Amino acid sequence: MILILLSSIFIIPVLMGWGKIVENVYGSLFQGISAKMLSGTLVLSLGWAIISFFTPLNIYVEIITVLLGLFFFFKNQLYHAFYQFSKKEYCLIAIVSGTILLAGSYYPYILDHFGYYVPTIRWLTEYGLIQGISNLDLTLGQMSVWHIFQAGFSNFSDPYLRINTILLLIYALYSIETKTWIHLCFIPVLLLFSQSPSPDLPAIVFSLIVLNELIAGHKNTVLLFALSILAFTIKPTMIWLPVLAFLYFTLIIKSNFRKLTFGILILFLFCIKNIWTFGYPLFPVALGDLGIPWKPNAEILKTSSHYAIQKTYDMQYSYEEIKQFSTWDHIKNWFFLNGIKSKINILFILSLIFFIVFACIKKRKTITLICISLLIKSILVLAFSAQYRFFIDVFFVLFFVLFYRYFDKRKSIIVFSAASLFFISLLSFPGFIQQYVPSFRLGNFMAGFEKEQLYKPSTYEYNQFQTFKLGNLKFNISKNYPYNFDTPLPAISPGYIFDDKRAGIFPQLKDKNDVRKGFIWKKLNPEEKMELEKIINNIKNTDK
Repeated sequence: MILILLSSIFIIPVLMGWGKIVENVYGSLFQGISAKMLSGTLVLSLGWAIISFFTPLNIYVEIITVLLGLFFFFKNQLYHAFYQFSKKEYCLIAIVSGTILLAGSYYPYILDHFGYYVPTIRWLTEYGLIQGISNLDLTLGQMSVWHIFQAGFSNFSDPYLRINTILLLIYALYSIETKTWIHLCFIPVLLLFSQSPSPDLPAIVFSLIVLNELIAGHKNTVLLFALSILAFTIKPTMIWLPVLAFLYFTLIIKSNFRKLTFGILILFLFCIKNIWTFGYPLFPVALGDLGIPWKPNAEILKTSSHYAIQKTYDMQYSYEEIKQFSTWDHIKNWFFLNGIKSKINILFILSLIFFIVFACIKKRKTITLICISLLIKSILVLAFSAQYRFFIDVFFVLFFVLFYRYFDKRKSIIVFSAASLFFISLLSFPGFIQQYVPSFRLGNFMAGFEKEQLYKPSTYEYNQFQTFKLGNLKFNISKNYPYNFDTPLPAISPGYIFDDKRAGIFPQLKDKNDVRKGFIWKKLNPEEKMELEKIINNIKNTDK
């Protein structure tokens, strides 16, 4: 907890320094110090994304970034901005920040932390963006911009990967300094995402901030549209946000199209990044085939697609069973899954119907555009993979639009206090959720409170692995564990080894002497298939 605080004290001035540079070019996102922090986050995310094409985001890149940020922070005397708060506001900031820091110090429990977030960050810091890395492990092809941002600060500024905690501090500061108190109501729920660099948290935070600024009538088209595109590049299921921003600025504000150029360039960079790592413009969808030679094998993509369909039904049906569903079966079985997810699905549809009626009654342009944008997003999610985690942000948006005038300072603080106590109790005593909500599987991975986390945030170490070689690729696999969060690179998850075997392929280095040149896949000959079978048998025997 204390070490996260020190990281925050160090990183926030750096973000403000870089944010001041952005303000000198594009103006202020909105009034306040949190605007500089968010602008700094935007420019560093994009800058590091470009740099990572050419070099790893190592300690030298971080040192230069930090020194430049601190230089502009002190040169422009930005620290004076912290004196604007009253004593009561300082007290509130301290209480909210202490709650966030405590929540962020618990053990990570989101499984993607071990199978996706940490491996991605390690690749970025050791090698940068690798061409065709999806051939090694399909999940790595995503390379979220948020993990690029986390990687840039992970060498010494934030070695425990708590950048989400720091963003929550910025979000709390935004709520207090802009006096839009309803944002305090969202923070307790977001505490559940603060232990890992989960893209869900920044995507939700940025969407709520952009939404607030649009409703408030702020007109910095360049940065607000750019921030909405950034949220999309972090998590593509946030497509409703750039759609909303585009419609708002073209239909209501009637902005000059040139003001959208910065955001469009970010979108272009996002597509280039995906093509470089995945072979297609939008991960994990195999649309827009450009004939890229390092694109993943078609069988691997088909397996991934089948898995996404099964995840729609919470893995409660096989792909073969789902194929036999009638249209009515698809709807019925999605609504009546076993466990809590069926309740979330039903609530999602009811909420959408209610909001459509609400928008029709209100007949306000902004609310109508929000409704249209959410419907576009919902249709796309329902069509591709209707997993609850892909539409969880809709609940935040609907709550904000319906109640942003209702929640004043007093009500918001009461909700924040009660909800924070509830969620921190869940993190501290996970046995409750494990017993009473067993269908919420993530609860089984919560580890509870340890006094050591008051100083250093809780982290896991495993570092048990085996090394194999097939063709020109020497790789590592975690022993008796499905994820490679601290396995030396290059590492492959066992699940993808099995997928490769079924497809009759295996990843190979483009240049056997240089991992940075990237990965391709190749068809296995009979001898290589036998060798792969031996490797798989070895893995199975180890995992017994």
